[in-house]
Amino acid sequence: MSNEPGGTPVVYVVDDDDSMRAALSMLLRSVGLHVEAFASAQEFLAHKQVDAPSCLVLDVRLKGQSGLAVQEQITADGMPIPIVFMSAHGDVAMTAKAMKAGATDFLAKPFRDQDMLDAVSSALARDEARRTSVQSGADLRRRYQFLTPREREVMALVVRGLMNKQIAAEMNLSEITVKLHRSQAMKKMGSRSLADLVLKAEALGVVSGALS
Repeated sequence: MSNEPGGTPVVYVVDDDDSMRAALSMLLRSVGLHVEAFASAQEFLAHKQVDAPSCLVLDVRLKGQSGLAVQEQITADGMPIPIVFMSAHGDVAMTAKAMKAGATDFLAKPFRDQDMLDAVSSALARDEARRTSVQSGADLRRRYQFLTPREREVMALVVRGLMNKQIAAEMNLSEITVKLHRSQAMKKMGSRSLADLVLKAEALGVVSGALS
């Protein structure tokens, strides 16, 4: 199997039942998804994940290690992958434990194909949203690093609601100089309005003084 689907969503399937694993892979591939299938949790955990939206379809009862134990290990390892559980022996307590630990869905076998496709679609959407949020935060921090110390100081005062004249007095600068620093800060942060700058400052912690 190729490990480089180039950003195409990836669904990892872990089930020690050969026929179920093959049927699931065929179903998911029929809607254009890239599938990586494994017969054991160990195989999956040893596999290098691609840099793309993904989710894990995991059987609860696996030889040697339960799906819930795999979920605990994934959480402990800080692997932020949405999990769709499936089981022929699921009960209320098991379902509650899996969902409380962050699973996106729990399907009882036999399940309808559409229910699995819907569950996977929801899990992939969740991971896409998480990735977008992480990338957006990284971009903001990168932009903020390009600001000079003066521009950061002006930005912090601007988002606190101070006018240019007040900032000039606070920093002992001319109002023209403050306007230049403010303009540069907004340009570097990619903000076309004060409201947008405030939102970005809040996301960075500038408003609370976390980044000064």
